[in-house]
Amino acid sequence: MSRLFLTLTPLLLAAGAAQAQSADPHAGHHQAQPATAPTVDPHAGHDRGKMDAQPADPHAGHDRGGTGAPADPHAGHDMSGTSMAAPDAPPPSAALSGPAHAADTVFGAQAMAASRRLLIAENGDVRTTAVVIDRLEAGFGGGAEAYLWDAQGWTGGDIHRFWWKTEGEGDLHGRLHEAEIQALYSRAISPFWNLQAGVRQDIRPDGPDTTHAVLGVQGLAPHWWEIDAAAFLSTRGDLTAKVEAEYDQRITQRLILQPRFEAALSARDAPELDLGSGLSSIQAGLRLRYEFTREFAPYVGLEWTRALGSTADLIAARGDDPDKTQVVVGLRAWF
Repeated sequence: MSRLFLTLTPLLLAAGAAQAQSADPHAGHHQAQPATAPTVDPHAGHDRGKMDAQPADPHAGHDRGGTGAPADPHAGHDMSGTSMAAPDAPPPSAALSGPAHAADTVFGAQAMAASRRLLIAENGDVRTTAVVIDRLEAGFGGGAEAYLWDAQGWTGGDIHRFWWKTEGEGDLHGRLHEAEIQALYSRAISPFWNLQAGVRQDIRPDGPDTTHAVLGVQGLAPHWWEIDAAAFLSTRGDLTAKVEAEYDQRITQRLILQPRFEAALSARDAPELDLGSGLSSIQAGLRLRYEFTREFAPYVGLEWTRALGSTADLIAARGDDPDKTQVVVGLRAWF
C-alpha cells in the first residue's frame, strides 16, 4: 500500500498544477502596467436637468492683485502728435485774413450786397403796427359815475418804433375832465425793455393845457409784470412822474385776473394842476376779464384811488372826495 501511495502522489500533484493553469486564461502572459483609471464622476447618478451652466470666468488664472482702477482706453496709443487748443485761445490769424463775406469771392460783391439787403428786408426788418385798448370802462360808486379810456399803439420794427399813448376821463353825462396824448420815439435796449422819449400834450377844459417832455421805460419785469414808468417836464418847469404796473394771472385759458397799480409823484406843488409835492396819489385795481377771443375781452372789476398829502387837501378844497372806490365795467381789445 505504501508503495502504491508513493507512486500516485507525484501524478496527483502534476494534475493539480495543470488544472490551476487552465483556469487563468492570462496565466503566464506578460501584462504591462495598466493606464491610470479614469476619475469617478462625483455627480454620477445626480439629476442635473434643472441646473444652469455657469459661464466660465474670463479672468480665470489672471493675476488681479493690482488696483481695481479701470484700464486707460488710450493705453498703447501714440498721442504725441495730438494737441488741443485752449478753449479761450484766439482764432488763428488765417481765419481773419479773408473777405468779410466769403460769398463775394464766388458771386461778386455787388450781387451779394443786393441779396443781403433783401434778406434784411424780408426777415430782419419786419414792420408791425398795433393798437391796444387796455381800458375802456365806466365806473360807478364813490359819489360819481365816470368813464375812462387808456390806449396805446406803435408802428415800426423790433428796434426802432413810433409809439403813441392816450388816456383821459370824464363823467357819464358827457363832461370831459382831462385827457392826454403822447408821441414817442421808442428804442429797444434789451429783449424786454424799451427806452422812450417824446412829447405829451394835456387837455383840460377847466384848466391850462400843458406840454411836457417825456423820458421813460416800458417793458416786462421779472415774474411777468408789465411796467410803464415815465418822467415829465412841463414847459412851466413842473417835474412829475408816473409808474404803472399790471400782471395777467390766468385762471383758465380765457378767464384772466389782472391786478393793476399806479402811483403819481410831483417834485413841487402845482395848485393849478391839483398836484402837491411828493407822492401825490396811488391807485389799485383788480379786474376779471373773459377773452371771447384774444382780441376781445370784456371785464368787471373794483378800483380804489387815494390822493395823498397836499394833493388830497387841494382836492378836498375843491369839494371832491380824495378817497374813492368804484366798481368798473369795461372792455379790453387790440388789433
